[in-house]
Amino acid sequence: MLKLQIIIGSTRSGRNADAVLRWLIPVAQSCGAFEVETLDLRDWPLPFFEETMATVGDFNNPTYSSPLVKRWNNKIKEADAYVMVTPEYNHALPGVLKNAIDTVFCSFGFRHKPVAFVAYSIGVAAGVRAAESLNQIMLETEAIPVRTQTLIPFVTSAFDAEGKASNPALDIGLTIMLDDLAWLAKALKLARVGGELLPATIRSRMATARK
Repeated sequence: MLKLQIIIGSTRSGRNADAVLRWLIPVAQSCGAFEVETLDLRDWPLPFFEETMATVGDFNNPTYSSPLVKRWNNKIKEADAYVMVTPEYNHALPGVLKNAIDTVFCSFGFRHKPVAFVAYSIGVAAGVRAAESLNQIMLETEAIPVRTQTLIPFVTSAFDAEGKASNPALDIGLTIMLDDLAWLAKALKLARVGGELLPATIRSRMATARK
């Protein structure tokens, strides 16, 4: 079974992510493709990104600047696919989520794996700008963003007391997104088993050093 990590991108008190997760997690578990693990950034108080090649240490077995950073890199590497749950702050994703992504440094933990986004806001925009920011960021990590995004407007009224979506279109969209994620995760896992090129940045340095 494919390993899916759901990363919660908000840590603030009273976050709306908890209502989203009550709806999202059962659907992800019931689709049958994934072994689901939730990574709550409240449980991962990562320092502000400060890694350099000096703090990494041995590139083949990095030590990083702290044991927590090392554990986070190792944890991210375990997954075959990711869902990032994010609110929208000032037209973008929360700083704590960006920091968690940046901290996956030199391990290339996200590389050649699919990632999908569940974004929300209290207004009509539905977190779309946070999701679009994540598209660009995750492409740079060499992850493969899923085109289908789950966008939740008016999140405070989007779910009933039992955690069910008020709008059936949300269920349909989420199911399609997870189907796409599972298909990509299976294909990319098979491709990784067949062998991977070194990251482009490493190949570029190697080519430059030979000249």
